[in-house]
Amino acid sequence: MGSFSAHRLSPAHTREAHRVTLVGAIIDAALGIAKVITGIIVGSAALIADGIHSFSDLITDAMVLVATHFGRQAPDHNHPYGHGRIETLATLWLGSVLIFVAGGIAWASLSRLMAGTPIPAPGQWAILLSLIALVLKEWIFHYTLRVAKRVRSRLLEANAWHSRSDALSSIVVLIGLVGAQFGIGWLDGVAAIIVGLLVGKIGWDLLWDAGHELVDTALPVEQQHRMQETVTSVPGVESVHEMRTRTIGGRVLLDMHLVVSPRISVSEAHEVGNQAHRDLHDAFPRLTDVTFHIDPEDDSDVPDIEQRPGLPLRDDVEVALEARWGHLPAWQQRIDLGLHYLDDRIELSLYIPDSLSTNGQSLDGMADELQEAARDLGWLGQLRLWQGNSTY
Repeated sequence: MGSFSAHRLSPAHTREAHRVTLVGAIIDAALGIAKVITGIIVGSAALIADGIHSFSDLITDAMVLVATHFGRQAPDHNHPYGHGRIETLATLWLGSVLIFVAGGIAWASLSRLMAGTPIPAPGQWAILLSLIALVLKEWIFHYTLRVAKRVRSRLLEANAWHSRSDALSSIVVLIGLVGAQFGIGWLDGVAAIIVGLLVGKIGWDLLWDAGHELVDTALPVEQQHRMQETVTSVPGVESVHEMRTRTIGGRVLLDMHLVVSPRISVSEAHEVGNQAHRDLHDAFPRLTDVTFHIDPEDDSDVPDIEQRPGLPLRDDVEVALEARWGHLPAWQQRIDLGLHYLDDRIELSLYIPDSLSTNGQSLDGMADELQEAARDLGWLGQLRLWQGNSTY
């Protein structure tokens, strides 16, 4: 069994995430104030709705700042896998807030349309403000998304797409304002409803993705296949099974069983696993935690370990063999005893010195004598005798 972690909790990454979020918060505050005031003055429900949307961004920006600070702290005794779930929970909260805001915007605008409230022409300043908001929100989207990909933060990426939803809503609002300017007042109300639906869609997507992460949903099948191909290309790996993946705060965790040759040493098998981990890390940068289990044979289609009969361990094996072979020179003068647990049997490799006196007995005869003396041991598999450069 081996386990490796690379949590990549760079302080520079955290500072960069905070910086881009603060820049977005300043822009959101300025746009929110300008939109609401202008919307009230010109009587535009769409512009007021867009301003409320910008103010909701301030709340989410604050939440992102807190979540990225605590969610990227290093693992500790109580949180050995890190604090990435904080970002996941924050993403859930962000999605819920967006859906709530979307419902309020859509309901208020729909009520205004049904009531037939007259909507005056907004004027050129309102249209210009909507254009400025569109440009700024599109810029902050690209800026935030670049940083999110660089620091590998799903929460920051979600906040980037939140900014993109603002840009989309600004387009809709702009259409509504232009329509109202030319006497098609109902377009303003329709635009506000569409803004609400866009915001709600983004909120639902965030809830869906965060929910999948909380229930440890695996990576897509094609990514898992690529991981299997990477692992099986490592010299010494015969196959891989029981591969399990999940994500925590944008990081990917992997558990797997590696099948290697049954007769290599423990240290060699472990190094094969180390190389598999290194190759996986190079191919999948988001993969930060790998746990591998070494198997001498593929046991993926056999019953669970608790349902399988156990085989005796070395101490019990030696006691049983001592009772049967204690009088035999090959056992008395043994150098070492190797055990291989394969196919629900224990194969033995008995190493004897060159100087062992056989009294004219061949190694074949010695092996037959040992095998005959232990024939009542149901768990005993193949027996190998090693003497000098000969094997039997």
